[in-house]
Amino acid sequence: MTGAADRRPIVVGIAPDPGLRTALTWAADEADRRRVLLRVVHAEGVPTGGYRGRDVPPSWEEWNATLHKAGRQLLDEATAFVTARHPDVETDPLLAEGDPVWVLREQSREASAVVLGSRHLSRAQEVFGSASVAVPLMAHARCPVVVVPEPEHTTREPGYFVVGVDGSEHCAAAVDLAFEAAALRGAGLRAVYVWQPGPLRIFDEHEPQQEARRLLAEIVAGRQARHPEVDLRHDLVVGHPVQVLSDASADALGLVVGTRGRGGFAGMLLGSVSQGVLHHARCPVLVVPTAAA
Repeated sequence: MTGAADRRPIVVGIAPDPGLRTALTWAADEADRRRVLLRVVHAEGVPTGGYRGRDVPPSWEEWNATLHKAGRQLLDEATAFVTARHPDVETDPLLAEGDPVWVLREQSREASAVVLGSRHLSRAQEVFGSASVAVPLMAHARCPVVVVPEPEHTTREPGYFVVGVDGSEHCAAAVDLAFEAAALRGAGLRAVYVWQPGPLRIFDEHEPQQEARRLLAEIVAGRQARHPEVDLRHDLVVGHPVQVLSDASADALGLVVGTRGRGGFAGMLLGSVSQGVLHHARCPVLVVPTAAA
């Protein structure tokens, strides 16, 4: 998702539950807007020792055949859903074997975005559980990762996106994507710089806050010139980044964040703003990895 000339496909990972359609809908709509291929991916895990379907466990071949049959049916239903919604969108169903994180990470190498669903179960189960795909994928994807909640949330009219800005070079790609997403939808954009006072609060906070405002205005200025049709609002808000951005995006079309800020981090992104907003935001979260920059 780097510009109008980007023809790389949108990749959407679908879950075994055919009733979860919000992520697929988001991905289909995005592929239609961008006039690109939609690759619908279902990744089959490997059989585990926990099978209790009958007294004698099936052979690997039998189990694999059953998984393949169910997977193909799931993909057929998903592509039929997309075609009914957007007849002009070309779909490429892919049935893959292996861990979903690995499969989608490999797909991210040639994708403009990878889209996932999120059911908002227990937050600990959803983000930290073994079944979670979003967090490890965010750590290693080569393109933006979009996490779409189930069920679909209510947005405010006129529509707008929110992007978190911290003044670092790593947020530049997130700001670019936010402007592009807003322009494609005829939506507005709210750029939010969250200012956190240090542990030893200074008496005069005016000067550092003015510097924060300058950084915010500087990073959005050139991009606003490229997208004059986007109604831009930028705000400096005092507080914790996760709470402020989640609150700001409550009725938004989407929240855009990068995966690295001034401090930087590696690995599984534990404690990061990008993972934190997955806990609290109810709108789609568009995470732009450093690699995508």
